[in-house]
Amino acid sequence: MPRERPREEGHREERPRARTHESHEVRDRHERPRRRPALDARDAARSAARHVAGLTGRTPEGVTSLERREDGWSIGIEIVETHRIPDSTDILAEYRVELDGRGELVSYRRTERYYRGRAEDRT
Repeated sequence: MPRERPREEGHREERPRARTHESHEVRDRHERPRRRPALDARDAARSAARHVAGLTGRTPEGVTSLERREDGWSIGIEIVETHRIPDSTDILAEYRVELDGRGELVSYRRTERYYRGRAEDRT
């Protein structure tokens, strides 16, 4: 026959308190709705690069600009459109990508094309 353990002095067994329907309503009114955290600059740039790569089939060279907007992000992505020898004669293009606050593509367009060796002539 199993032996019972003696109860410790001052030990009480806590019973869970019953929650009333009213307490849930009060708590739910005061809690803020949970939203996805805002997209930071690094994630916005990565998302823009992925979108451009998916749409053009080319690997992005880098980010040329990044601007936070009220409703999302505006990002410049540079890609090589034509590889040439020597590399200084590659044809590059800059794409302007607009993302919403969650990193979803709103718009994109090619804004410039130029030779790598003449990039400094751009204004």
